[in-house]
Amino acid sequence: MTKISVIILAAGKGQRMQSNIPKVLHHLGGKTLLEHVVETALHSLHAQQVYIVYGHNGDEIRNQLSSLPVTWVEQLEQLGTAHAVSQPLPQIPDDHLIIVLYGDVPLISPQTLEALVKATPQKGLCLLVASLENPTGLGRIIRDEHGLFLNIVEEKDATQIERNIQEIFSGILAIQAGLLKQYIQKVGRNNAQKEYYLTEVPTIALREGAMVTTLEGKPEEVLGVNDKEQLALMERLYQRREANHLLQQGAILKDLHRVDVRGQVEVGQDTVIDINVLFEGKVRIGRDTYIGPHVCLKDCVIGNGVTIKAHSVIDGAKVGDEVIIGPFARLRPDTELESHVHVGNFVEIKKSMVKEGSKINHLAYVGDSHVGRDVNIGAGVITCNYDGVNKHETIIEDKAFIGSNVSLVAPLTIEKGATIGAGSTVTKNAPKDSLTLGRARQSTIERWQRPEKNKD
Repeated sequence: MTKISVIILAAGKGQRMQSNIPKVLHHLGGKTLLEHVVETALHSLHAQQVYIVYGHNGDEIRNQLSSLPVTWVEQLEQLGTAHAVSQPLPQIPDDHLIIVLYGDVPLISPQTLEALVKATPQKGLCLLVASLENPTGLGRIIRDEHGLFLNIVEEKDATQIERNIQEIFSGILAIQAGLLKQYIQKVGRNNAQKEYYLTEVPTIALREGAMVTTLEGKPEEVLGVNDKEQLALMERLYQRREANHLLQQGAILKDLHRVDVRGQVEVGQDTVIDINVLFEGKVRIGRDTYIGPHVCLKDCVIGNGVTIKAHSVIDGAKVGDEVIIGPFARLRPDTELESHVHVGNFVEIKKSMVKEGSKINHLAYVGDSHVGRDVNIGAGVITCNYDGVNKHETIIEDKAFIGSNVSLVAPLTIEKGATIGAGSTVTKNAPKDSLTLGRARQSTIERWQRPEKNKD
């Protein structure tokens, strides 16, 4: 099995981003650019070690991404890409295959990197190349009359004829560590930028008798982020790829361009995803479910045959089969709905269990509660779970009926089959199979005059 070490270059200033945020910390699909690259290296290549070469804003980058299982290597002076790659080299065993990646090139796919590993000769290197309609700013691939690789010319050093070449070097390459250590020592800085270019390594390798091969990559995979316009364009490329992944799982998307995935989504067959749905964190959805327009799902589990209507937010909740939610409903963390529950418009539920068949259809708040089976909670009902210091639990047992505009002051138990009259404020436990009222007696004051506005 090939032992792999990955070097990720992340030391650039990113001046064109026009931002106080380091370039590699800008987000794409809910994760930083750098996190995308690291996850691909660790989970797809199964790299033995990942080295991140950092420079500008290094402390901020390290602090924000301190949980990443990587080795951080500081480049004190920014003297070019070859100089950056040379920083971690002393720590890497000669028999490791080194893959050089970039912290601002987040869409490189696992499949492409796996192909790059296979295409790398034992005593040579492999370059990832691509043909771009607009190759401005990138190093061009120069080939001989037989199509064999000759060298790479940076745009600032290229002639006009060379600049017309559309085949570029992505900057991504694979090479044995022992060979790279030999070649990188021979890189000079006789160029327009007076920097040590990594692009010289393949030419040196040819001169030393090594084999240099190339692998054609997809243009969208090798694009880097240099400004905010490119970041926005890359977000759309990323989201289109995620939409394809949902389709491959069996989902039905109403519009491929109006769905956003900022995490990991598992979805069952024939689940319909309407426009402008946002997924965050880890989301798992069953089959034959409908996700309405403008819905946000975050870190939740949704069952089979569920209907989630427009503008609903589900965060950290678990939803059983055949449940109906929304529109404009909000489920907060630690909420669990069993099958056939109805949660209607402008209902908020937090840290509560709602058992099978219960209904909370209008304008209600249920927090820190346990709601039994076949309970009906009317419009305007609230559980008063917070006394200003502590949270308290409300228990509503099976088949209870809570009338409209009721306040349930926790801690409280509404026993099985109890009915609470509309407009009540309930502060004591309500006995089973009984009507409980907690409201003032209605009275009428005759010939009462409504106050008039002072005319002065």
